[in-house]
Amino acid sequence: MTRKQKRLSVIAGGLGFLGVAVALTFYALGQKASYFYMPADLATATLEPGQRIRLGGQDEKGTIVRDQGAEVEFSVTDKERSVKVAFSGILPDLFREEQGVITEGSFRPDGVFVADSVLAKHDENYMPKEVADSLKAKGVWQEVTQ
Repeated sequence: MTRKQKRLSVIAGGLGFLGVAVALTFYALGQKASYFYMPADLATATLEPGQRIRLGGQDEKGTIVRDQGAEVEFSVTDKERSVKVAFSGILPDLFREEQGVITEGSFRPDGVFVADSVLAKHDENYMPKEVADSLKAKGVWQEVTQ
C-alpha cells in the first residue's frame, strides 16, 4: 500500500465509524421521542399501542380523585375534550384544579392515560416573592387583575 492509499483507508474508516455512530444516535433519539398532544388532537391522532406521548391541557375542575397511597386520578381538558389520567406518585406542589399540566406516559387498552410523570405549569403572571417585594418597595409594582 502506498502512503496515499493508507491515508484514504484511514479517512474512509473514520467516516464509516462516524456514519454508524450518527445512525445509532438518531435511532436512539427516535425511540425516546414523545410527541405532544392536546385532548382534542387525540381524536385525529393514530397512536400505536403503548406509544409514549405527552398530554397537555388543564386539570379539569372537580375530577381529582385520590386513592390509597400515592394513586391519583384526574382529567386533562382543553375545553373541547377531556382525557382521564391515572398517576402513581407524588404530584408537584403547583398541581391544582384548572391549572396547566403536562403529563407523560401511554394509554391503557381501556382508554385511560397512565402517566409516569406530571409537570404542573404556573401562569405567565408568576413572580417570585422576593422580586415582588422589591418592586413594591420601589413603588413600581402593578397588581395583575384577572
